[in-house]
Amino acid sequence: MQRAGRHGRQPPEGGPMENGVGQEPGTPEPPGPAAPRAPRTRPRLVFHTQLAHGSPTGRIEGFTNVKELYAKIAEVFNISPTEILFCTLNTHKVDMQKLLGGQIGLEDFIFAHIRGETKEVEVTKTEDALGLTITDNGAGYAFIKRIKEGSIINRLQTVCVGDSIEAINDHTIVGCRHYEVARMLRELPRAQPFTLRLVQPKKAFDMIGQRTRTGKSPGEGRVASGKETLRLRTQGPAVLEEGPSPSEEEAARRVDDLLESYMGIRDSELASTMVEAAKGSPSVAQLAQGLDSVLGEFAFPQEFVAEVWAAVCHPKGDKE
Repeated sequence: MQRAGRHGRQPPEGGPMENGVGQEPGTPEPPGPAAPRAPRTRPRLVFHTQLAHGSPTGRIEGFTNVKELYAKIAEVFNISPTEILFCTLNTHKVDMQKLLGGQIGLEDFIFAHIRGETKEVEVTKTEDALGLTITDNGAGYAFIKRIKEGSIINRLQTVCVGDSIEAINDHTIVGCRHYEVARMLRELPRAQPFTLRLVQPKKAFDMIGQRTRTGKSPGEGRVASGKETLRLRTQGPAVLEEGPSPSEEEAARRVDDLLESYMGIRDSELASTMVEAAKGSPSVAQLAQGLDSVLGEFAFPQEFVAEVWAAVCHPKGDKE
């Protein structure tokens, strides 16, 4: 089973031409203002990828969002894009701290986790909260990111972190966003059993039953040499940008914790978006107005917005 591969990005192919034509040696420049220089060729950003359960190393490039990324990976490994549940960066394990979100470091190694076995689990909601944190892959699949210790779901050994939720009571939720799935689960009545249809990621033999860290896969634990990342966008081209500062990362973690507490979801990209909005809002009211204009489908409660603003703008305000 191959799990190795050098990775990085290729240098730009060729160089820019001056106005599309060459100059004869010794030919003087014509009089008048110099013609504008042609834009430099952008470097080709090439990423390396493997299937998490084991595969040769593939190379992908030319994607601008998650759906296009999945299509490129699927093309390399001759599978359907709908087979991909989620991707992790620099580890083949189902590590929710290494989920691929809206940003990829230029030296990150991408592992694609694909559909494995399907299973159905009957659950009785004896408490308001099931103990699940939901996220999604940005391409139609919601899956379990965290299971709270001692919760209803935690007592069901067949439900695991990384399982994709395909249906609730035979009602398919493929294509739903994570907050929609979390809302459906919260609204289920107590004391009435319901069925979850789950799809677990395909596992390699060396991953089944593994409880401890015994070694690292080719990209695992690798630290990129710089902070520059490729930011994927829902609309428009992907852009290269500097990574967030330590203070911005800490603010995003606080907001992500608030999302889990209030909504039962975790979404690092959503948290980062909210941090940016809060930094540009001088008051809670203006933040609420800004969030409603771009994220109105979430229907954030007012007290949640106030906590987000405080977490970003006054992180030490609750210190005695």
